[in-house]
Amino acid sequence: MSEQQQLSASLEDYIETIYHIIAEKQVARGKDIATRLSVSGASVTEALRALSKRGLINYAPYEVVTLTEEGRQIAEDVVHRHNSLKQFFTDVLAIDVALAEEGACKIEHTAPPEIIKRMVDFINFLEACPRGGKDLIAGFATFCQQGQTADNCISCISQCMHGQADGHID
Repeated sequence: MSEQQQLSASLEDYIETIYHIIAEKQVARGKDIATRLSVSGASVTEALRALSKRGLINYAPYEVVTLTEEGRQIAEDVVHRHNSLKQFFTDVLAIDVALAEEGACKIEHTAPPEIIKRMVDFINFLEACPRGGKDLIAGFATFCQQGQTADNCISCISQCMHGQADGHID
């Protein structure tokens, strides 16, 4: 996204909402946007004018709203950041889906893309690493819920250490 296209958190919410409505209905209408975001029609009109002025949407009063190619790319970036954060919160940090959704909505507007990419890379690493994998993630979830590690944690560490000493991972 160019510096010129830096959007406020509010405008990012609008373009993300427009993207989702278009995915469902092929076009978005002001009333759909107002309903989805729980805002007034006047607020929607103001946001649509701002997005249109930046060339991110096709908008005329009382007409349907569509995304321009640049608007679609920006919306997909916002959606990707949101989904990545939510996945990290639920899959790695074992946070409840509703709280993860709320946190993703707040953080998606401020976290630098490099941090989000690193979080996604970390998820991918944990899932692929023979010393970690889904068992490690599940173990962390158990630790968060119960405040302690599983009974077989010492055994798991021994197996990992034994595998490293032999030059391979069991």
